Amino acid sequence: MTTHNRKGGATMANNDRFRVQGGARLHGEVHITGAKNSVLKLMAASLLAPGTSTITNVPDIADVDIMADLLTRLGCSVHRNGSEISISVPDKPGHRADYDLVRKMRASINVLGPLVARTGQAEVALPGGDAIGSRGLDFHIKGLEALGAKAHIEHGYVIAEAPSGLMGATIELDFPSVGATENIMTAAVLAQGRTTIDNAAREPDIVDLGEFLIAMGAKISGLGSPIITIEGVKKLSPTTHATIADRIITGTWAFAAVMTQGDITIHGARPQDLEIPLEKLTSAGAIITSTDDGIRVRMDSRPQSIDVSTLPYPGFPTDLLPMVIALNSIATGDAIVTENVFESRFMFVNELTRLGAQITVDGHHASIHGISQLSGAPVEATDIRAGAGLVLAALVSEGETTIDGAFHVDRGYPNFAEQLRALGADVVRE
Repeated sequence: MTTHNRKGGATMANNDRFRVQGGARLHGEVHITGAKNSVLKLMAASLLAPGTSTITNVPDIADVDIMADLLTRLGCSVHRNGSEISISVPDKPGHRADYDLVRKMRASINVLGPLVARTGQAEVALPGGDAIGSRGLDFHIKGLEALGAKAHIEHGYVIAEAPSGLMGATIELDFPSVGATENIMTAAVLAQGRTTIDNAAREPDIVDLGEFLIAMGAKISGLGSPIITIEGVKKLSPTTHATIADRIITGTWAFAAVMTQGDITIHGARPQDLEIPLEKLTSAGAIITSTDDGIRVRMDSRPQSIDVSTLPYPGFPTDLLPMVIALNSIATGDAIVTENVFESRFMFVNELTRLGAQITVDGHHASIHGISQLSGAPVEATDIRAGAGLVLAALVSEGETTIDGAFHVDRGYPNFAEQLRALGADVVRE
């Protein structure tokens, strides 16, 4: 049985939109909640230990509800109370994750590794989620095969079987895939012997997941480095763990402060997770200072344009690409933004040009000529980050902008409209 005690999000209608009156200077304080890109992986990893694990600092977003429903289908009991979620995992969880839930969210694939490790088999529908490009599962499948599983795709499902258990192996990833690193890590913790992941992803979310697994009794070293080593153990125990703060939301508020020539204190921010974006904002003219529990971002003039290339962590995050393009569209000068992670990230540029932005896309490069002000128009969000980027652009547009597809933003940003209003923006949701 799943119980939810939250204010909305997933219950919001898919035809909701934001209505924004431009011109506000954002000023005030925000508090950063747990990271979407971490909490969903922690929830999936709870499958590794029978009993009740508790995750705290859980954000109030729609994707948490989807993952809770998925875990419930697998036989777990999920209870949520405010920012805390408890997941009671049975001795024998189910092994099939159906398409009707998996299609809503990419992170559903993260049950693959834990299910193979715990039950010796998994059937997980090919995932959906954001329309930002093809994110194949080749690395996930090759990783599980290296650990001794038989894995293939059939009738729209990833099917993996390891009836005799998994064996440790040395796995070299061609690309530091976050999802593949997570699935290999969560499978290898219960494998027999040592597993080494070479060219592993280094994101703070990977470190957070690893620390959760270690608290459960896993033996993992090298977190945050390109080489992660895992010594398999026979069983894991449930634990309690606080989700890491969301660096992408932190970055979004930092960009919002700079674009609106505002002044925002961001409580709970971890600046060490955002070194390159904060350096870029400083070069745009922002004044960024440390506080007792986060950072303050202040901007007193129109920003200077900034060139950016997205890369896996610790590079500039692809999830902040819409924000940097929106900033450059109203900055002084010209900029080149290069996307090296997802080939369809630039889909939202068509919407931004409806607001008057002067952007030319050539392959994975976008050339942006900054103008002093955008003009309001109806636009549509195609994914979580594009939606947030369009809202920021609307804040610096003359007149009114409506952004359809608000439900995308719900998947990553808790109470976005309310937080913007608290900072002085004229934003309503309808």
